[in-house]
Amino acid sequence: MHIATCVWQEKAAAMGAAAGGRAGECRVSLVALLAAAGRALNCVVSFVVFSFLDVLDMVLCLVYKVVDYAVEAEWKPCYCSAAASEDGGGGAGGAAGAKGALSFVGPRAAAGTKVVRLSSSSANKMQLEDVSDTLYVRASLLSDATRKPGPIAPALTVSPAIAELIRGKIDRAPRPPRQAPCWSDCDCKMCHSWSTGSRASHLYVHVQAPPPPPPSGAAEQEAVVFIHGFISSSVFWTETVFPAFSPAARGRYRMFAVDLLGFGRSPKPADSLYTLREHLEMIERSVLQRYRLKTFHVVAHSLGSVLALALAVKYPGAVKSLTLLAPPYFPVPAEEAGAATQYVMRRVAPRRVWPPIAFGASMACWYEHVSRTICLTICRHHRVWNRLFRIFTRNRMRTFLIEAFMCHTHNAAWHTLHNIMCLSASKMGAYLDVVAGQLSCKVALFHGRDDELLPVECTLAVGARVPRARVTVYDNKDHITIVVGQEKLFAAELEAIWRSAAQD
Repeated sequence: MHIATCVWQEKAAAMGAAAGGRAGECRVSLVALLAAAGRALNCVVSFVVFSFLDVLDMVLCLVYKVVDYAVEAEWKPCYCSAAASEDGGGGAGGAAGAKGALSFVGPRAAAGTKVVRLSSSSANKMQLEDVSDTLYVRASLLSDATRKPGPIAPALTVSPAIAELIRGKIDRAPRPPRQAPCWSDCDCKMCHSWSTGSRASHLYVHVQAPPPPPPSGAAEQEAVVFIHGFISSSVFWTETVFPAFSPAARGRYRMFAVDLLGFGRSPKPADSLYTLREHLEMIERSVLQRYRLKTFHVVAHSLGSVLALALAVKYPGAVKSLTLLAPPYFPVPAEEAGAATQYVMRRVAPRRVWPPIAFGASMACWYEHVSRTICLTICRHHRVWNRLFRIFTRNRMRTFLIEAFMCHTHNAAWHTLHNIMCLSASKMGAYLDVVAGQLSCKVALFHGRDDELLPVECTLAVGARVPRARVTVYDNKDHITIVVGQEKLFAAELEAIWRSAAQD
């Protein structure tokens, strides 16, 4: 009886374990099934939404041309009038597609420049290595979904209007800034005061400097340059980590937080292409030259990391440490090397309605006139939105991020996104190789594991390219909360990096 009972108990336990295992497997299968269903639903809804946006952007193109002419008495060219054609050889086949049109020869895997030809027989060539082809080539969702896999090296036929638009901005003669903003841009003091004074040639720079040192026995003061990310401003730093620094750090470091060209309180010229060259020259003029910085540390977030790397490569002996938060580095697969900028655009803006940050990035990156409408609704009326946020949150909500998000123009955001973020595909690898092989500065990388805009794999790829870099991944942090919400922790991290760089 005892033996029989033991055997029965063992059988019951085995049956229970088997049942529990089956239940666990069922739960896992159910979760996997729901996840697959969610992805499928996201794809279907995304296809419908972005197909609608493809049509809406064409309609808005006509609307804005009429309104621009009615309000400002001039037709304003846009980038959506380019016609792209692909051929298997990637040769000059597109040049024959339109008489008098410019032929933009797309970059090959071994070539890093784009050449613009007025015609097949013209000797007049213009280098456009600072201009991303994603400005004037953005396939519709249907054509992109049916794109054949494999190497891409398109020959592009671009309308004369696009050619004149780009040429006019590259070859423009120096002239005073426009006194009146575009009708769709804000004309408040913060957004447009730069155009009427001497500030037009410099960025806005917030400087937090220590008190004058005593005549003797004081440690040498060091400089730190802070560069914000896309659609942000210097307040991303000044309202977060600046107040969190220790008294010792505030007494030793001069901190410079810039508003990039086109953002915050900095100039927002309507005739600029906002290329990496222009952004970099403005930082040099407004910070390095103006304050006579010989050596400095650099801290950059997101898109600002591309500018930080370019700055480090240009001034290899001046940079003492390089701290990058969520750098937008997407290693381009060999099969995509012929269209690296297009690959990065699809990664940054995947045209999905979920998550919301990807939806916002996709509208800003793919649709020139939809994004202008968003800027018209939000940025032109940022003072009203700020007041509403303060009223409805009863001042409990810190609004500096909202303010920074709204203070830019569509022209600045559109060109910066394409000419910095998308064009980083052809620059980031070379910059990282220089940092890894020729620079000796400290390199620190930070990323939030829950970042839905730039995945943590971006930072891990940078760490693999620069083996000496120290990589820190924060759990339960995203693209913004990597700093906001843990200001004291991050400020302490920065102080430790700067101290370590001084000891080497």
